[in-house]
Amino acid sequence: MLEIKDLWVSASGTMILKGINLVINDGETLAVMGPNGSGKSTLSYAIMGHPQYKVEKGEIIYNGVNLLEKTTDERSLLGIFLAMQQPYEISGVTNRDFIKQALDKRPTSDGKVQSVYKFAVKLEKAINDLHMEKDLADRYVNEDFSGGEKKKNEILQMKMLEPSLSILDEIDSGLDVDAVRVVSDNVNELKKKNNMSLLIISHYHRLYEYIKADKVVVIADGRIVKEGDASLIDYIDQYGYDQIKKDAGIEDEVELLETCAFKEAHNA
Repeated sequence: MLEIKDLWVSASGTMILKGINLVINDGETLAVMGPNGSGKSTLSYAIMGHPQYKVEKGEIIYNGVNLLEKTTDERSLLGIFLAMQQPYEISGVTNRDFIKQALDKRPTSDGKVQSVYKFAVKLEKAINDLHMEKDLADRYVNEDFSGGEKKKNEILQMKMLEPSLSILDEIDSGLDVDAVRVVSDNVNELKKKNNMSLLIISHYHRLYEYIKADKVVVIADGRIVKEGDASLIDYIDQYGYDQIKKDAGIEDEVELLETCAFKEAHNA
């Protein structure tokens, strides 16, 4: 489904990704792990086409389509969804209108947009599934939301859009134990229903207890320094990244520079 070849990406004049090669197959779950500032979120933004992240070299191929020739909205229409680490607030636009507009860009099999009634029923069910407050549908997107509400709101959008590839960037941060389980259950349900592929970025073992990874890669200094199956998550949980970084010859100072570049690009 997704193939990334020799991907080099810069932000604010700093090279962050340095030759990433990845493959995600249909229905597969890939866990991307690594120290803070190593390039994980940069990878997600590069796939989605964030304008502050410049692809210097390489390819991103999605179901045979060169994503680098597509705008962000075109990539979304192809079936790619990004649940962001730091969701943006959109004042003056309600969740209901935001999601309905996005769905209207995706005609049904008969070429028509989804009826208002079917949309309302689906939205109500999705809100209930996520244990969200009923009034969130008619509040402005992420405005005055708690951290946990923002993350659930990302999954609400995912459930409504039903993408074929979802990128979840630290979706578990800001969630309590019960909310992590609720979010995971909803992700697993959609994955099973649509054979959805997943790229999950998270440090935490708990999330991977609920959403099982087929493959795991560790990124440090913008490079993939270790690959494995789900047992690699247990190794990292026990020993941390220090040994992996030492084996790869990675210095903390390098990652600090990448963290600063990421923050500058994100704020811009």
